[in-house]
Amino acid sequence: MRHRVSGYKLGRNTAHRTALFRNLAAGLFQHGQITTTLPKAKAVQPFVEKLITLAKKGDLAARRQAIAKLQDRPLITVVKGGQSEEVDDKSLIQKLFDEIGPRYADRPGGYTRIIRLSTHRIGDGGEQVVLQLVGEDEERPKPRASSHRRQAADTRTAFAAKALKGGKDEPAAEEAAVATEEPPAEEAVTDEAPAEEATTDEAPAEEEEKTEG
Repeated sequence: MRHRVSGYKLGRNTAHRTALFRNLAAGLFQHGQITTTLPKAKAVQPFVEKLITLAKKGDLAARRQAIAKLQDRPLITVVKGGQSEEVDDKSLIQKLFDEIGPRYADRPGGYTRIIRLSTHRIGDGGEQVVLQLVGEDEERPKPRASSHRRQAADTRTAFAAKALKGGKDEPAAEEAAVATEEPPAEEAVTDEAPAEEATTDEAPAEEEEKTEG
C-alpha cells in the first residue's frame, strides 16, 4: 500500500505542518523571497503554486478557497518598542489576488524557483536555499528541439560574453583610451621646453655684439 507517501512530512503532525506552510507562504508573498532549508522549500512549493493559481482566477469562490488554505492576515507586523505596526494597508489575500495573481496571468505554471546556497544552517548543517517568486519580466525558457551539450555551452558562453561586455568592458575601454591619450600630451609639453631655453641662450650673444660695436 502507498499510504503516507506523497508530500513531505518534515517530522511534524498535520496541524504543525499546515501552520508551517502558511507562515512560509505568507513570508514569500510579502517579501518575494525567503531563505529556508531545501526540504521545506520543496514541501511548500506546491502549496504556493496552487495558491497563485487560485489568485489567477480572481473570482469569489477562488478567494474563499485561498482564505481557507492560507488564512487571511495583515501583512508583516514589526515590533518596535513593544508595539506592533502594520507595514501595509492591504491584507495578505488582497496582495495575493490584486498584485501577484495578475502578474502571472499569461504564465502557465512555474511561478517559483529554488536557488541553492553555499551556506549551511548552524546546528544541524541543513542545506539552505532561497525560494523566490519568478519575476514578471522574465520569459520562460523555450524547450529545445534537440538537446546538444555543445549548443548549450555556446549559449552560456554567448550570454556570459554579453553580460561582461555590458557591465565591465566599456569602462575598461574608456580607461585605456584615456591612458593612451595622456602621454602624448605630456611629451608635447616636454618638447617645447628646450625651445624656450634656446631663446634664452640667444639673448646674451646679441648683447655681446652690441658692446663690441
